[in-house]
Amino acid sequence: MNRQKRNLWSVMMTAVRGRIAAAAGVIALVATVLTGTAAGPAAAGPQAAKPRGQWSCSGAPVPSGYVITAYDRTGCKGAGAWYQQPVEDGIWTCSGSPIVPGYVITDYDRNGCNGIGHWRHRLAKDRTWTCAGSPIPPGYVTTNFNRSYCQGIGAWYHELVRDGIWTCPGSPIPPGYRSTTYNANGCNGQGAWYTRRV
Repeated sequence: MNRQKRNLWSVMMTAVRGRIAAAAGVIALVATVLTGTAAGPAAAGPQAAKPRGQWSCSGAPVPSGYVITAYDRTGCKGAGAWYQQPVEDGIWTCSGSPIVPGYVITDYDRNGCNGIGHWRHRLAKDRTWTCAGSPIPPGYVTTNFNRSYCQGIGAWYHELVRDGIWTCPGSPIPPGYRSTTYNANGCNGQGAWYTRRV
């Protein structure tokens, strides 16, 4: 009789433990869904959640390292609202957004950002076409021009400076270099200067 009671008690306790474990699993799953984070030791690892963006009213300062990616004309009681988020390679930004150092503008969509225009931001790299008005990062020069790129705004070809490169008018001349010979036909008719190391 005692053995039967012990077996029954053991079966009941196993069932209760199973239900408690199942309930704990459901609670962990609900917590994960609500907070967007994983429960348990893996959540404490080095993989932190990326900062998310936020809406702000027109005229609010844009934090360092952030860009404006959306516009709502009706936001902030009709004053307009802008969505600010951390910059990343290939992100589309609204006209008037800051350009984070180290990035260039490589494409334009005049209909984007609720009709005010979108610009594509890319990390600067050698041999890249950039839209007119894009910053030229330190160490780069412009070496060609195309009037039709960037939906007709025009684009400049960026290259890292080197001895013996032809540069377009208005291109920066990095320290340690100088312009020498001029070619009126260079840079697709804009003219070009032969750049030599000093």
